[in-house]
Amino acid sequence: MKSIITISREFGSGGREIGKNLANQLGIPFYDKELLELASKESGICKELFVSHDESYTNSLLYSLVMGAYPVSQDGKINPEMPLNHRIFLAQFETIKKIAEEGPCIIVGRCADYILKDNDNVINFFIMGNMPQKKRRILERYDIEKNKVEDFIRKTDKRRANYYNYYSDMKWGEAKNYDLCINSSKTGPDGAVELMKAYINIKEAN
Repeated sequence: MKSIITISREFGSGGREIGKNLANQLGIPFYDKELLELASKESGICKELFVSHDESYTNSLLYSLVMGAYPVSQDGKINPEMPLNHRIFLAQFETIKKIAEEGPCIIVGRCADYILKDNDNVINFFIMGNMPQKKRRILERYDIEKNKVEDFIRKTDKRRANYYNYYSDMKWGEAKNYDLCINSSKTGPDGAVELMKAYINIKEAN
């Protein structure tokens, strides 16, 4: 196993569960919310601020970050005079780069596929689902009124899409941006994991 796996996902599709199970079966590190804690420790910015800014649209620096034109202080650290949201994003950006350099792992969301797009050993998956199955999953996991769950799902996906579309030059959920798109409502979580493992084996063999 030599690949870095990124997973983008619709809300309610089970992307985190699928990614966690895949990581366990492959024996590699898994980063979702864990990434926020790691970025917090590396940057010295409190975790609560990472959580409040998580995958939320603010101001974009990603294109300049990828191009290597991001502002840092003379000692090479994040410039403390940058706006808070930029410092949070930059800390997350650098954390993703760092953990990808350490070896195979799975990273969920947070524009990881775009941040690592120049890495030859990256495999990008997109997990989607049908609304009835997504609604059922969310109702099982969140304390939310049944008549509001669909709106909750749509707004969360819209927030993720706005974040991704603004910070990258690609479109969230567009098939051409990913190696493989999987409908977990049709495969089930276990089937999605098996498909991903099969694709990884094929990709690495070639």
